[in-house]
Amino acid sequence: MRRKDREITEIKELLQIIDQCKVIRIAMEDHAGLYIVPMNFGYTYENNQLVLYFHSAKEGRKITALKEKSAICFEMDSEHGLITADVACEYSYSFKSIIGNGRAIFIDDIEEKKSALSVLMKHQTGRDFLIDDSMVDGVCVFKVIVEEFTGKYHP
Repeated sequence: MRRKDREITEIKELLQIIDQCKVIRIAMEDHAGLYIVPMNFGYTYENNQLVLYFHSAKEGRKITALKEKSAICFEMDSEHGLITADVACEYSYSFKSIIGNGRAIFIDDIEEKKSALSVLMKHQTGRDFLIDDSMVDGVCVFKVIVEEFTGKYHP
């Protein structure tokens, strides 16, 4: 990171940013080139390991790309705000962001899919939901095992 003065290194602060974010952008590559898509997500952080959870339609460009190459990168951001000034070049924008990379793994086990969807719904709504077999049957569920991530802020 070029601006070390803006780097966030404390895991508690990084997880607070993730808690604020409801949309993440995941980027991948397929035969047609680079592809990025915004998605809702949930996450766990246990034993110093960040895992992101997603649900999707069972087919499409994203699913095909992830099956061909599991490597992804991601970005999420929050606390946006325009910083005004008298001179155009002094305008700026405040934010907090997380970027990282990892590998996508498709979840086939019914119980693990239910757990992943519960984590996703809890993150998105703050509520606990009972997920049954019929709910997981119609969707693809995958997780990203995060290999590294960093945080940055501009106050």
